[in-house]
Amino acid sequence: MIRVFIYLIGFGFSVIGGVTAIAYLNIITAGQGIIDYFYFISKKMECYLFLFGFFLIWLSLYFPKNKE
Repeated sequence: MIRVFIYLIGFGFSVIGGVTAIAYLNIITAGQGIIDYFYFISKKMECYLFLFGFFLIWLSLYFPKNKE
């Protein structure tokens, strides 16, 4: 049951981080380049939630089950 909870938390973090990264794509239309975009989102904490959420999903799927 704890694995499902970790999976759902990771999914929520991934969605928040992914939506934020997509929302920041408006920087490119403001005259900035793709390198400036990646530099900008690398300084934003909420974009790291995507990577952390992806890690939690991976952890919940591939972490070995408890042997009872």
